[in-house]
Amino acid sequence: MFSQNLQYRNVTLLAVCQSIFVCGQTTLFFVGGLIGHKLAVDKALATLPVSAVILGTALMTIPASMVMRRVGRRAGFMGAAVVGFAGLLICAFSLYISNFWLLTAGALTVGFYNAFCQYYRFAAADAATPAFRPKAISLVMAGGIVAGVIGPTIAIQTRYLMGYEYLASYLTLAVMVVFVFGLVSFVRIPRLSEAELKETGRPLLEIMRQPKFITAAGSSMIGYGIMAFLMTATPLAMIACGHPVNDAGFVIQWHVVGMFAPSFFTGHLITKFGLVKVMLSGAIVLLLSAGTALLGIHIYHFIISMFLVGLGWNFLFIGGSTLLTEVYTTAERAKTQAAHDFMVFATTAAGSFLSGQLLYNYGWEMVNIIALPFIVAVTLLVIRFAFIRRAEEQAAAAAA
Repeated sequence: MFSQNLQYRNVTLLAVCQSIFVCGQTTLFFVGGLIGHKLAVDKALATLPVSAVILGTALMTIPASMVMRRVGRRAGFMGAAVVGFAGLLICAFSLYISNFWLLTAGALTVGFYNAFCQYYRFAAADAATPAFRPKAISLVMAGGIVAGVIGPTIAIQTRYLMGYEYLASYLTLAVMVVFVFGLVSFVRIPRLSEAELKETGRPLLEIMRQPKFITAAGSSMIGYGIMAFLMTATPLAMIACGHPVNDAGFVIQWHVVGMFAPSFFTGHLITKFGLVKVMLSGAIVLLLSAGTALLGIHIYHFIISMFLVGLGWNFLFIGGSTLLTEVYTTAERAKTQAAHDFMVFATTAAGSFLSGQLLYNYGWEMVNIIALPFIVAVTLLVIRFAFIRRAEEQAAAAAA
């Protein structure tokens, strides 16, 4: 099976890589809308550079999974780091020449790299025992807590370092990707055997019709989509409400803390209380976050709301990712993970782009109001699955 040392070694390395990845993602999300607003002729397109990162992630999700199925996780992660390095250099050059569309192209390229990084959590699960998988996924995700402090700090401290606003920020992120390249070279994930590569398992549509897959994908899609929808608009909304950039950075720091700090115990909560209760808690927390945002525009409204958005995302996304590992066999792993993540990041890309449009045309309050029906929908989805799971457990107990 899998040795305990190998499990913890992979989790440690992948958690550090996750930390660097999320630090970059947080920085890009934070500055993307601000730079987009400065460079775009049509200010309604301000969040397009952020949406391009997520769109690139969505477009590359399926190819990334197929590539790693063939060449292995380690080679896939290393190759992706090279792509990410190139994308960040394109972004830096676009700022140097003040070209909005080149910035968007560079952001799209960075999104291709991000698609591979999203599989860090599954890579840890691939080399873990079934009992350790929830904790492996959770601990890798916990690596992102560092980004809560470093991400916005990088953006703020390097903002004018090279004379061009945020140019040094992108170059700093490019250097960090070089460290990712080195770290993932030490990851050891068993590759599929020739027999496993030939075996395809059940048709994908059959897998996707399972209540487990529907609940896992739905929870992850809405959790991630709402998170990006609200987070992308937050810096612009705060500035529109008269808050300085540094305050916006502080709010994003608390948001990222909310996203990743709970990961130190989310796996334990899943083991102790069950997936359904943790995922339902995540949906309820998202409802509270939207309600808090609608109460006012003081800085503490933004802090509390965005922290709760992060916490709700954590419970829904880690819960959904863990539930997904119950859906597939080893032969079905790549295509099932790819389908799940494509749906998640296609939804997230749409959410981040629409947030800019809605904020520009209708304001911050409407952004939060529109989020509410989707949060209610995921709440009902999880409740429905709770009844299905209970019925299955009762049937299994009766059969025994």
